[in-house]
Amino acid sequence: MSLLIPLYVHPAEDPGSWHRLITAADRTYGVVINPANGPGGSPDPAFVSAAGALRAAGARLLGYVDTDYGTRPADEVAEDALRHREWYGADGCFLDRVSSAATELPAYRALVRGLRRRGAAPVVLNPGVHPAPGYARLADLVVTFEGSWSVYVAAFSRPDWTLRLPPERFCHLVYGVPEALAPLAVRTARERGAAVSGPVTGGPPNPWAGLTPVLTGAEP
Repeated sequence: MSLLIPLYVHPAEDPGSWHRLITAADRTYGVVINPANGPGGSPDPAFVSAAGALRAAGARLLGYVDTDYGTRPADEVAEDALRHREWYGADGCFLDRVSSAATELPAYRALVRGLRRRGAAPVVLNPGVHPAPGYARLADLVVTFEGSWSVYVAAFSRPDWTLRLPPERFCHLVYGVPEALAPLAVRTARERGAAVSGPVTGGPPNPWAGLTPVLTGAEP
């Protein structure tokens, strides 16, 4: 199993979920750390503690950084990534709200190269849709679907260029998954060429406020 876990709830608000995540850390591709829509203005002691426990359990940590579809200055993005690394021990980056347009590809290429030079690994890009093919060559992992289970079931399509890359390069994040169907969601992602997935039962405005049922006990 390879799950990407963006658990966007404070450890003090839901310590049980964080504890379960720590005990299942070896079943994850990575855990996205997101104290304040990014690292925040100063280290959050609860996240420092949770991040330390996750690292001790063998989890790979990814610092959440918003790129605002390419409009945020690269130095701001790099500073957020550095804070995640210094404060929470993040291994790599989860770059959110990534553009999917070919016109923005050169800027993202420079951004990712800069992050790698600073030691970020892996670098995950989340356009939430299939982007221009060049994005997949930049990143260790690309989220090519982020949306509801109903849309995932009824309207997902996969461009031909994705067939030329290994499934380990792709991730699908699906919310609103009926709990009993969480293992099916993982299998469906695999069948659709994504070896990494993150099915959750929650919905907007914060679908990622809880753990996936697969992680908390069900088997895929």
